[in-house]
Amino acid sequence: MSSTNPTPNASPERSLQDLYTWGVPHVNGGLGRITEGLMTKGDGTYVEYADGKRMMDFTCGIGVTNLGHAHPRVSGAAAEQCMKLVHSQCSIALHEPYLRLIEGLLPIMPHSSLDSFFFWNSGSEAVEMAIKMARLFTKKQNIICMGGGYHGRTYGAMAVTKSKTIYSEGTGPLMPGVFSIPYPYWHQCGLPQSTPTSEISSFCLERLSLLLSQQTSPSDTAAIIIEPVLGEGGYVPAPLEFLQGLRQVCDEHNILLIIDEVQSGMGRTGDYWAVKESGVKPDILLTAKGLGNGFPISGIITRKELSDGLKKGSMGGTYAGNAVSCAAATEVLRVFKDERVLENVKAREKELFGALNALKQDAEVGKFIWDVRGKGLMVGLEFVSGNGAPKSMAKRVAEKCIEKGMLILTTSVFEVIRFIPPCNVSKADLEKGCRIFEEAVREVVREG
Repeated sequence: MSSTNPTPNASPERSLQDLYTWGVPHVNGGLGRITEGLMTKGDGTYVEYADGKRMMDFTCGIGVTNLGHAHPRVSGAAAEQCMKLVHSQCSIALHEPYLRLIEGLLPIMPHSSLDSFFFWNSGSEAVEMAIKMARLFTKKQNIICMGGGYHGRTYGAMAVTKSKTIYSEGTGPLMPGVFSIPYPYWHQCGLPQSTPTSEISSFCLERLSLLLSQQTSPSDTAAIIIEPVLGEGGYVPAPLEFLQGLRQVCDEHNILLIIDEVQSGMGRTGDYWAVKESGVKPDILLTAKGLGNGFPISGIITRKELSDGLKKGSMGGTYAGNAVSCAAATEVLRVFKDERVLENVKAREKELFGALNALKQDAEVGKFIWDVRGKGLMVGLEFVSGNGAPKSMAKRVAEKCIEKGMLILTTSVFEVIRFIPPCNVSKADLEKGCRIFEEAVREVVREG
């Protein structure tokens, strides 16, 4: 006769609050958070916590849930795939969602030469593979990156990340063969804010020329990696002439151009890819974050003429191109088209810039705002540093927004707030978010 007694030492399931109190001390101390408590649910532009608190989310999990939380079609496609095949491992067999995702991505590539795809799990892994591929393709070692750039926290990605020292502090030696130039942003170059972008671009391209003459010969340089819109470094779009100048240098010296669109891609800037406007052809294009709308997936995309020369087995990974994530990403592409999401981004972009620029012109608070910039719904507002401005203004404004019911993030070592609402955010929710932000700015200015 089988026993129905509970397992010895079993205990009743903890309440969510007890679970949180018990569990937090066991979470790695290196993980920082902007809120306390347990997030239990997401729905479109909103999230809920275990205590019943409902928050507007203008972070999208740092640019991930571009279609909002738990989009029914995306989550539904993933759930359906879960009942068919969760994991086949790409070195054992391909699965249908992997090829359906390629089928969906090919027509929206920023250049027709990008026709070879490898799917992995995260942005950092995509950067690691891009570096590996660049070295294999060119038979050269060195990588040039940008001051202020962010590419991840694994060792190769960490070596080319120059946005904050916290990401690599105390972990050296990092990957060798990495050199950097300033990103074309007045702060990174030590130039006056009024400097025209054309002059800033020329300044940075001159620094690149000097670097190739003094520190890493073109014959030793495999690739240049850049975000077309600087993410963690301050939400700064690269001037088109700078991207075009990089392409010319790469063509002249047989250097590959790696365009990191992990954060700026998948509709975030009003087109599928921020680099497209420049007309620049990437040799390797990286995507992640918004591609899966919360399901972990990244893409490393290059040319068949290059990737066909790789040895079998040089690419792989246990969870690379997971079937559930590929199914979700495929549905993301369909939703973007069916729900005309890019049109929404462009409409909301005008409204967001209008609200922030109006604040910049405001008699009370405008003098404390240096810049409003970005593309689409990837927008940064930079507060004045010093000169009588409230101390730690960006951090304080973000904290007040959270108190008022809206999640928002700072970014960079400068005083910058970043706006990353869902690409399908409604007009009403965007207006609500802008009102909360304005209230927070005014309160911090009055407090001094």
